Amino acid sequence: MKDTFYTYIQQLQDRITNKLEEIDGLATFQEDIWQRPEGGGGRTRVIENGNIFEKGGVNISAVHGALPQSMQDYFGVKDADFFACGLSLVLHPKNPFVPTVHANWRYFEMYDKEGAIVDQWFGGGQDLTPYYLFKEDAQHFHQVCKAACDKHHPQFYNTYKKRCDDYFWNTHRQEARGIGGLFFDYCKANEEMDMQAWFKFVSEVGNSFLNAYIPIVIKRKGLSFTQEQRNWQEIRRGRYVEFNLVHDKGTLFGLRTNGRIESILMSLPPHVQWRYDHHPEKGSEEDTLLQVLKTPREWV
Repeated sequence: MKDTFYTYIQQLQDRITNKLEEIDGLATFQEDIWQRPEGGGGRTRVIENGNIFEKGGVNISAVHGALPQSMQDYFGVKDADFFACGLSLVLHPKNPFVPTVHANWRYFEMYDKEGAIVDQWFGGGQDLTPYYLFKEDAQHFHQVCKAACDKHHPQFYNTYKKRCDDYFWNTHRQEARGIGGLFFDYCKANEEMDMQAWFKFVSEVGNSFLNAYIPIVIKRKGLSFTQEQRNWQEIRRGRYVEFNLVHDKGTLFGLRTNGRIESILMSLPPHVQWRYDHHPEKGSEEDTLLQVLKTPREWV
């Protein structure tokens, strides 16, 4: 399974970066092959200063070795080894009317000291972080997510949509990071789904990403914007940074397993503002977004 999934994310990385370069029309991805001293490595691809994308990364990695003590404590195991691979992407467009997007699809195995698999699971998802709310964009993104889920289980969309709302929640701000999407983790073999079935589901979601996001980019990339709207985008990016550094499990896992710092922190936007006690004008478009982020909505 680990070979099957790693081959899949290599191919998916190619498809996504090729399409993003085509849409941007100016910038291309810089590729960086890296090795992890404890075992494994990855292929980082970063795009910067494009026509559309101010900064973005589409990274794959496959790392293995002894599970660090902090992660053994987290999983409640002793003397375990692990293998983890996945694709992680974040895209920060220049235009404040084009939303930031994040996605991740991953696979994890844990072994005893004899090398036998003692646990294995899939995880991942995709979610949208707009700076200005277009309801039809939110509906489109969620409809694509739901269509991917419905091919595999009638309850997957509702379950993983709610988990996404719960997970991407800035508790210290009491607001969502964005308008959600899907989030799933610890997808293990059970009576309904063996690991092959989980692979088909996760790859279905991965294959849906471009259809979920690119039509929104094309629709919004040409809209003119003011400096004030750009300022609002950068203020909201600050909340994105706060979530990734304070709450995000993937960031914490990378830091605890001696991951590559440049690849872990590529999710952070290049231009951000933190304004003291900032509040948008009541009834403004900016305020409308905030009200939506206070209470998760049903989009489809």
